[in-house]
Amino acid sequence: MDILKNIKERLNENITDASFEGANIVLYTDSEKFFREGEGKIKKIVDDIKKRIELRADQKILPEQEEVEKQIKEIVPKEAELTNVLFDFHRSIVVIESKKPGMVIGKQGSILEEIRKKTLWTPQIQRSPAIKSKITENIREVLYANNNYRRKFLNSVGEKIYEEWNPEKADIWVRLTFLGGARQVGRSCILLQTPKSKILLDCGIDVASQGKEKFPFFNIPEFDISQLDAIIISHAHLDHVGLLPYIYKMGYKGPVYMTTPTRDIAALLALDFIGVAYKQAATPLFNSADIKEMVKHSICLNYNEVTDVTPDVRLTFYNAGHALGSAMVHLNIGNGAHNLLYAADFKYARSRLLDPAAAVFPRVETVITESTYGSKNDILPPRAKSEEELLDIIKKTIDRGGKILIPELGLGRAQETMLVIEDAIRTGKMKKVPIYIDGMIWDINAIHTVYPDFLSNKVRSEIFQDKNPFVSDIFSRIGSPQERKQVVEGGPCVVLATSGMLVGGASVEYFREFAGNKNNSVVFVCYQGVGSLGRQVQEGLKETKMIVDGKEEKVEVNLDIHTVNGFTAHAGRNELLSFFNNMKPKPKRIIINHGEVSKSLDLASALYKLNRVETNVPRTLETLRLK
Repeated sequence: MDILKNIKERLNENITDASFEGANIVLYTDSEKFFREGEGKIKKIVDDIKKRIELRADQKILPEQEEVEKQIKEIVPKEAELTNVLFDFHRSIVVIESKKPGMVIGKQGSILEEIRKKTLWTPQIQRSPAIKSKITENIREVLYANNNYRRKFLNSVGEKIYEEWNPEKADIWVRLTFLGGARQVGRSCILLQTPKSKILLDCGIDVASQGKEKFPFFNIPEFDISQLDAIIISHAHLDHVGLLPYIYKMGYKGPVYMTTPTRDIAALLALDFIGVAYKQAATPLFNSADIKEMVKHSICLNYNEVTDVTPDVRLTFYNAGHALGSAMVHLNIGNGAHNLLYAADFKYARSRLLDPAAAVFPRVETVITESTYGSKNDILPPRAKSEEELLDIIKKTIDRGGKILIPELGLGRAQETMLVIEDAIRTGKMKKVPIYIDGMIWDINAIHTVYPDFLSNKVRSEIFQDKNPFVSDIFSRIGSPQERKQVVEGGPCVVLATSGMLVGGASVEYFREFAGNKNNSVVFVCYQGVGSLGRQVQEGLKETKMIVDGKEEKVEVNLDIHTVNGFTAHAGRNELLSFFNNMKPKPKRIIINHGEVSKSLDLASALYKLNRVETNVPRTLETLRLK
């Protein structure tokens, strides 16, 4: 590529190789002197070309890994509590895992710089989880072990991004086709097309539906997996990411962009999805090898980090306040010709777990917004009132000798509920009762402890001060059928279990056991999809049939049924209107999706009247031209 050739020529004989890592440029040198002292010359080129450039040592001059690990352990203070040192030999990177990463970085990066200059390896720092996370360990192994493939893949992505493209001469148009998630909650998937790019925004499954209704529409002329340039994932809930490993199974080899927590949780949920399929005697859509492919092709970004994803599309993630690592997707298309914000799922209010969604952007002409709670009836109660209501339900149920089941989304809602209960018991608002955690929640808690920078200020500082609420002795993990049996047969307690809609998972088993006893309660704190068992129970179902030991059995529903809406991770009606009222700059067009038909149409009408802006409520398979 011309850009690499020009850089090498400017730096003369010091550079042995120049390649891309996605949109970034990496230079390798076999001169120890230039590696230690060449940053000034690199900075001049960065100022000229306005691209990120990193200088690394050529493999030929890298010292042995054993010696480097020994040196790192000597340089890093013992108080940093190193837990692992991983080597990505093909990219000259050493990954240092520590319980206290700040102590590995040092004042103004002084310790990192010492490691770099003494060992010639490029150090990267990662936090060790306070709770051991097998999935995070496995992902790091996939990314760093013997990974020449990863270097080649990232270079090929860069070659595509830097293909010749002249915005002054090019046609510029932008089209969106809704492959799923229009006028419904579930299977979110949007195809963005320009003359130069085809990009998929999310790739989800509707867990509450059956048959073909579960999946986005891929059998249409516009969708050709071999022509797909990139996939961008907003967050790790199954209705946004559930079908991603299947895309790799079908032969996609391109990049998927997301935040780091989203990558880890997406992999965990995908593995669980396989497990649930086997439990239901169904053939899984994909296998663990397809999940590994997804991880190998992931490119992770932080909030507010800008990167090119194709020659004519630039991506920035912003905090969405919805779940750990959830992002609003800002796309600058055609060198600023059109700016699209795919808000995906967002929360425009502070929760215990997360800060509220961003509302200020450099430029925006079109916004795609959710409408899960978009109707005029979806006025959410204040969070404090909802917390009181939940604690009151727990107290009354415990007092009458009952058990409480809270079906949870493993990502987001469960952690929010845990923080409420932990605070109530610690401050004496609620007496200490057994709190059991079942399903994937514990593993997802572990991932929360790896990425505290994505959490609210309060939780982040608690984790940094070794007061991590997720490892409180208030909570007991249930990890086997025997332990589950003890909970069922034991005394009054609270059970948090996945899934949140009573569709597969541990929550269904507890519901089956708890349902017949009028002293027990079930509390719904998250959205219940149309057709799910959770929605049916919520609407007054008195009897259902469930599989017990391979046989169908009748289950009577006698327990108390409660819905506490204020806990939702979605923006309620007032938050949605407030977001658009406060948003800067004001969009010229608002597209509404991710909501039941009536809610989507109601929100569109309100936004049009209040903002005098064009609103659209597309149907699935409809295509809109943005420019």
